Amino acid sequence: MQRVSTDRRDFMKAAGALAMTSAASTLGIRSAGAQQVPYSSGTEAPKLQAPANACDCHMHIYDAKYPTAPSATLKPPDALVADYKLLQKRIGTTRNVIVTPSTYGTDNRVTLDAMAQIGETARGVAVVDTSVADAELKRMNDLGIRGIRFNLVQAGATTVEMIEPLSKRVNDLGWHIQIHMKGEQIAGIEDLLLRVPSPIVFDHLGRLAQPNALDNPGFKTISKLIDKGKTWVKLSGAYQDSKIGAPSYADTVPVARAYVKTAPQRVVWASDWPHPTEKEKPNDAVLFDLLAEWAPDPAQRTAILVDNPAVLYGFAKST
Repeated sequence: MQRVSTDRRDFMKAAGALAMTSAASTLGIRSAGAQQVPYSSGTEAPKLQAPANACDCHMHIYDAKYPTAPSATLKPPDALVADYKLLQKRIGTTRNVIVTPSTYGTDNRVTLDAMAQIGETARGVAVVDTSVADAELKRMNDLGIRGIRFNLVQAGATTVEMIEPLSKRVNDLGWHIQIHMKGEQIAGIEDLLLRVPSPIVFDHLGRLAQPNALDNPGFKTISKLIDKGKTWVKLSGAYQDSKIGAPSYADTVPVARAYVKTAPQRVVWASDWPHPTEKEKPNDAVLFDLLAEWAPDPAQRTAILVDNPAVLYGFAKST
């Protein structure tokens, strides 16, 4: 009787161990495709598969070893290169453009440091004012900077008055000026933007207020600039102006599609990681998958993720 009882216990223990092993194996398979990323909700991979050399054209690095500017209004915690690489692993991008955030004013060391850590697959956009020396612009060009940003939403380091003189200076380097302004602000300086010699890149879908974003005066100004042939738009920051919000951000679809239709060779995609304006961090897989809604044609998506960034930021063209 004891023998039977012992055999039964051994059998139950073995069966339980087998069940636990099977469950662990199943969980392992599921977690292999999951990736927890700082400052991003969710862990799943996007449904959309990124092509080789896909580029995230707007993200930031924050590092407390660099002092914040006295005028800074956004002061996020550290978001380091190692953290960002987890995002790349999750969504499948391999190239990126680091943009100096307003937190650091005109101190671009955090961006240049991160670019050096990442290497040839990284480019940068700096923030400067009119006091910047030509030698410094040349130095940053050699390190991979390809544009300068005017953030007049989180204002501080730059002003509207700096746009035209700095545009002339960076145009000689083949750089662009990157504008972060709300649609109404953009419309208010239309004449100035029509004059500048350098290419212009607008952040976050042009920051057009919803609803009825296509009726925003900023869209009319951006469209006029696009027609001139030197203006680009970043398909990014869906959460910035959407009234519908996650997970569909459906009110951004007509806006993004309008840009893709008008200038398919001058739109690029970006994550805006680590989403410094957002207290509740968005799901980066959902944001990446929006591109399938914004640009339903696979060939257009490849251009947006690979070919267009190569032109704008000077990456090697894919073979």
